[in-house]
Formats: sequence, C-alpha cells, structure tokens
Amino acid sequence: MKYICPQEVITAIAAGDISALDGFRQMRDMDQRMDAAMRKPASSKQKAEDSSKKMEEILRELDALIGLNEVKKLVREIYAFLEIQKRREKEHLITEPLVLHMIFKGNPGTGKTTVARILGKIFCEMGVLSRGHLLEVERADLVGEYIGHTAQKTREQLKKAYGGILFIDEAYSLARGGEKDFGKESIDVLVKAMEDHKNELILILAGYRDEMDGFLQANPGLHSRFPIHINFLDYTQEELLAISEQMCNKRQYRFTKEAKLALLKLLIRPSGEKEEHFGNARTIRNIIERAIRRQAVRLMAKQVTTREDLVTLEAEDLLEVK
Repeated sequence: MKYICPQEVITAIAAGDISALDGFRQMRDMDQRMDAAMRKPASSKQKAEDSSKKMEEILRELDALIGLNEVKKLVREIYAFLEIQKRREKEHLITEPLVLHMIFKGNPGTGKTTVARILGKIFCEMGVLSRGHLLEVERADLVGEYIGHTAQKTREQLKKAYGGILFIDEAYSLARGGEKDFGKESIDVLVKAMEDHKNELILILAGYRDEMDGFLQANPGLHSRFPIHINFLDYTQEELLAISEQMCNKRQYRFTKEAKLALLKLLIRPSGEKEEHFGNARTIRNIIERAIRRQAVRLMAKQVTTREDLVTLEAEDLLEVK
C-alpha cells in the first residue's frame, strides 16, 4: 500500500501494518518525488518574466551611472536592435547579422570598462553570449618576445574570453612597433578569431580618441570589422562632483559644505594640463582615497571620536590632497 504523507507512514509503522524498513523506503520515495517536483523546469512564460526582470535590473545599473547620456542612448539602441531581431526571427523574417565588435574612444576614467561589463550582462541575458564575462587585457598580455610566442599568448587570452567580451585597452599599442614588431601578429590572430568564433566572442578595442582614430586609419581592414563606435566624453565639473558624492556614500562618508567647495577647486584643471592626464572618475577616486587617509590622521589626534566624526570629510582633508 502506498501512503501519501510521512505522518501516514509513521502511523502505519506504529500499528504494525508495515515494517520500519518499508516505512523508511516509502518516506525516501516521497522525498525523491518532492525533489523532482521542485526541480521541474519553469514554464516558457515564467522564463520570459524572469529574463525581463533581470534585464530591467541591468538597465537600471546602466541608468545609475552618472553622465554618459549619449553612451546610455547607444547601449539602449543596441539592446532594442537585438530584441527586435529576435522577434523578427520568430516571425521568419529576414534578420540583420549580429556584428557587435566595438570601438570605445575616450580618456581614462570615463566609464569605458564599466559600460563594457554591463554590455556583457545584456548580451548574456539575450543569449548573444553564453557567459557574458569581461576579460580586460593590454599589449603585455597579448604580445610575446619571440616568433610564435605572440600567437600563442593571444590565443590563450582569446580562449579565456570565449563566451564573453575581450576588452583590449590602449589597443593602438599593438601597432606601434612597425613592421618587425610582434604586435602585428597579435592583430592578425585577433582578426582571424573574429571570423572563426564570431558567435562566441565580442571584441572591444579601447583607448584615447585621437590614437584610436590613427590606429584604425593605419589598419583600414579593421575599421569595417567594428561597426559600433562609442565616444566617451569627459565628465563635467557637476558630474564629477556627483560621482565623488556617490563614491563617498558607498564608503559611508560625506562632505561638509566647505569640503565640497574645496573639492570643486581641485576639479579645475591646472592651466596647460592636458585633459587626457586629468583622469576623470579615476582622479576623483584618488582624491577621495587620499582625503580619507588625511581624515584618519586628523582623527587620531582626538581622544574620543563620534560616529559623525568618522563619516565626515572636512575641507582640510581635501586641501591637503595635491
């Protein structure tokens, strides 16, 4: 006789209707049936709802970034394009090829790596990439020291990136050494991988705007392989201040009014300093981290510190940051 719940089995064992061993077997079977039911695949409707929620979270992460309005607009265009191509495919309509290799142009600290990471999540959720991870490399990770070494190193990095995005920072450095430089060999391997593994990999080349333009002009075959070009503009002074407050909030610090004024003075580029050396968000992070260290030194001189003391950055903490 089959019992439908553990309590019935226990009652049957107590009444002597079944042995303890048979009771154990029946309870084990109940557990297995329950586990199987819990592992039952979600319906296609549930999967679609879960995917939609996940995508909303990813897009909120994008929107939470300060500034980058043109970048956000373009990322949403890419997302919309992919979604509509999927819907066209379901209706057996002609679809555009999904060539998503990209060029990111901009100064350091303008959000290039952060946006690339978010794109990886979007592409993974939409089924374009199987993993959606970001592998960030530079020349030293790709170029070897002798003939054949570069191809090996580049293929190793490509293998790690399959299923995700390979992000090459200062990509123009691969072509700086002239004809005898091994960097050209790396470019050749990358171009071949873009064709042979076009459904497994998205390649993003990043760097300063002028250098990237020169790099693409020197390698005319590359330009057509990267249909998406995204320009990352420098942050305005107001955006940098908002970024600094966001960074402080995450670390549970805050500025006094005087500290904000001191920070604004630091955000004015010295006369004659090139924009590319200012660093944008990277500069802000360095300023805040040094200010926190200055605050720590200042508070060590006090016998007793309050919670307010511990979370507040004063103007003097920033004025000491040079």
